[in-house]
Amino acid sequence: MQFNLTYSEVGQFILDKTGKELPLAYGGPHTLRISYKVPLMGSVGLDVNVDSINGSDIFLSYGGGAGVEFMVRTALGQFKKQQQGADILDILDGNRLMLALGRSSQLSPVFDRITLKDIHFDEHSLMVDFVPKSI
Repeated sequence: MQFNLTYSEVGQFILDKTGKELPLAYGGPHTLRISYKVPLMGSVGLDVNVDSINGSDIFLSYGGGAGVEFMVRTALGQFKKQQQGADILDILDGNRLMLALGRSSQLSPVFDRITLKDIHFDEHSLMVDFVPKSI
């Protein structure tokens, strides 16, 4: 089975929740390109790669140049200290992250019922492939 979200739907969700515009674009079959306007710097880009999935854990890597990667690491560190729900994010070595979605009380029941297979992208949307578990 597959669940699709367009980049505009995801962007609107982010805008509604954070008040920030983050234009999203296709960067490759497993790569999402994110843009952000930084005061005094203009627009910066970040490529986020879905490296692997293990159960409800999603392993990501990111790249965008040394300056952008430093800003992302700093922002992620602040997020981990200050945001509710940040316990699902593990900052790994290098430019790698793990989203432990099964740690979320809201998402854990979902992963009791499905097996996540893949997250991939096309020109207009992101797709989540999954299979239902036998009950």
